Amino acid sequence: MFHHIRRAFATAILAGGVAIGTLPGTAHADTPIKVVLNWKYEGPQAWFFLAQDRGYFKQQGLDVTFDQGEGSSASIPKVAAGAYQAGFGDLNAVIEMAAKDPARAPVAVDVLYNTPPFVIVVKNDSPIKVPADLAGKTVGAPANDGALKLFPAFARLTKIDASSVHITNMAPNLREQMLMRGQVDAVFGYATTITFSAKAMGIDASRDLRFIRYGDHGVDLYSNTVFFARDFVKAHPDAVRGFLAALNHGIRDVIANPDAGVDAVMKREPLLNRDVEKQKLLATMRNDMSHPEIAKLGLGDVDQTRLKRGISTIVDAGKLQRTPTPAEVFDASFLPPRADRPSAMSARSDLARN
Repeated sequence: MFHHIRRAFATAILAGGVAIGTLPGTAHADTPIKVVLNWKYEGPQAWFFLAQDRGYFKQQGLDVTFDQGEGSSASIPKVAAGAYQAGFGDLNAVIEMAAKDPARAPVAVDVLYNTPPFVIVVKNDSPIKVPADLAGKTVGAPANDGALKLFPAFARLTKIDASSVHITNMAPNLREQMLMRGQVDAVFGYATTITFSAKAMGIDASRDLRFIRYGDHGVDLYSNTVFFARDFVKAHPDAVRGFLAALNHGIRDVIANPDAGVDAVMKREPLLNRDVEKQKLLATMRNDMSHPEIAKLGLGDVDQTRLKRGISTIVDAGKLQRTPTPAEVFDASFLPPRADRPSAMSARSDLARN
């Protein structure tokens, strides 16, 4: 008898088009969002983890998990392939995919790194003084390094022949070692990343290294952004909006108390050097997230003219066949209200001291 009743009940549900999850008294599951980050867990990711630990994503009805990344450019294809719903990585790689494969390209929704962090680094006694000196030299980087990906743009703007520069790849943990041993003449990277990787080796970057900054040579590009899979944005706009609200809450908390943010990082990687991770966090906030435009736009938004110019730079440098519009690349409509987003990244006096 019980089997007949159970079968009849199931048939009634199917015939009536009723989903079990919508029956009275049944809790709705949080929307799952898997996020791939730009790199291994580190200090500059503190706001993601603090927002998670303080339940801000949960409050938005989201079940968020984070995975470590393999480079700022590597996270984009992972989201495009459907392995993740969201990621944190280089906006310029998003632009490149939007030009090549607009239907699959993720959508940037929150640009955190608004100042170009891309550099070519040489030893302080290197004969390489200006971009033209790179001709015939060997420059190394991990395969997914953002500065390496953007070298064609840098070469074009500095009027050097990119083909005259020999490129070699290495594991990320060998970059600074190979430079200091003279196995390469220079390396690509992010200024903050190389500074602190060198510091871990006992190298004083300000004394022993010189930085050729892309931003000083016309490559005025945005960098790391939060982005979502295009299909997810269409299907779950409220989830995207909620994610950014929660993340913004985490960012504001880290600005107010950087140590709490570093604590959240250390929970995930206890073997990290806490002081180094705090210094990396503060340097990222000061150097990579403090473009003067955020006083007007607020953190996360972009200047449309600057974005359009950046798109043109990427398209020209890569000889891409299609130029995506700014609207295809970045959608600001999911950001928290302007009044709720930071206008500066050094609200506390200790940030300015560090």
